[in-house]
Amino acid sequence: MGYFLNEYYPYNTVYSKIANKNNITVKNENDEDLDLTFFWEAYEKVKKEYYSIDDIKKEEIVSWMVFWMVNSLWDKHSDYMNPTEKKSFEETLAWDFEWIWAVVEKTDFWVVVSMVIKDSPAKNSWIIIWDLITKANWEDLVDKNLYDAVKLIKWPAWTKVKLTILRAWEIESFEKEVTRQKIVIPSVQTKIFEKENIGYIALNLFWDNSSEEFRNALKEIKEKKLKGLIIDLRDNWWWYLQSSVEILSEFIGKWNVLVKTKYKDSLFNSSYQSLNTWDIYEWKIVVLINSNSASASEITSGALREYNKAILVGEKTFGKGSVQNPFNLSNWGLLKLTIAKWFTPKWINIDKDWIMPDIEVSFKKEDYEKMYDRQLEEAKKVLQSFIRYDALQLSIDKYKEEIKITK
Repeated sequence: MGYFLNEYYPYNTVYSKIANKNNITVKNENDEDLDLTFFWEAYEKVKKEYYSIDDIKKEEIVSWMVFWMVNSLWDKHSDYMNPTEKKSFEETLAWDFEWIWAVVEKTDFWVVVSMVIKDSPAKNSWIIIWDLITKANWEDLVDKNLYDAVKLIKWPAWTKVKLTILRAWEIESFEKEVTRQKIVIPSVQTKIFEKENIGYIALNLFWDNSSEEFRNALKEIKEKKLKGLIIDLRDNWWWYLQSSVEILSEFIGKWNVLVKTKYKDSLFNSSYQSLNTWDIYEWKIVVLINSNSASASEITSGALREYNKAILVGEKTFGKGSVQNPFNLSNWGLLKLTIAKWFTPKWINIDKDWIMPDIEVSFKKEDYEKMYDRQLEEAKKVLQSFIRYDALQLSIDKYKEEIKITK
């Protein structure tokens, strides 16, 4: 389970009551194919033979059964929190503290960074995905659970935390001092690269007003009569589907399918189509993606590529093409389950296959030391190739040829 050092991901809450207040067990008629003979055989052996069985609470056994049942789904987005974990989680969220703005998960040893928020203290300190945080202010996190580790990282704004980090390609750990802050993330940031005569829009999040801000940025850039546009979706893992549909409608004609949603019950399956009733922006476009691009970012980049509107540059995306709902359980625990999955117009399973870049560009070790944005600089070159050759696949091929020659 990931913990966002900001706030709980606000899924649409749907509560499931699995037992009434009298604790009456209800048989599920659809489970006739689930043979529990082996389970009951093992349980009876444990109950009869295990030396310390009287010291074990039966509700704890059941809680672990549910935990491993959910883990057996092999779904990184489905999860179970027992009552203690849920209570600790909610208490931690209630504190009026500021933080480094990253998502962390617990490993067998320390906590690992699974996402970093754009323009956050963590991002500005060049903390990256898969960094292992081994200590916070010199206190070892090896035996801490996720919530106790978070308590050590969170404190009031403008205080500092010294994190000891172990990075995949480094032999030894190193320290980074991060100033905790309260930040306001703008939905959209724009730039004009005068030398290349191209525009740049960083779409930092998908929220209810993001599409309107994006539309205003497009109008501003259009007035400059530029030749191309870079849309930066890196580190954007926000989930607001409607905003993605409205933004895609600026580039894709009306009624074209932008994303497909598939549920367990096919009666609920749906397709979201372009809303366009105005002029289409026909610029040459490059979209920047990385392993922090998720959810609406993957929907947006996938559709733009499949309609031959954009070349994707960067790294494969996070692979968050699914919808989760939390269910409160009768033991006061919480069950979070995937209830639907998103697919691109050409039926790419985002959750399984990710969105892959047309041109892969990764940061090198020296880029982190010099704080050099290699992906953005290469995106400029790809876009210039796109403008020059006026054909998507030809531009990709020509760019790759040029890279081979320079190497």
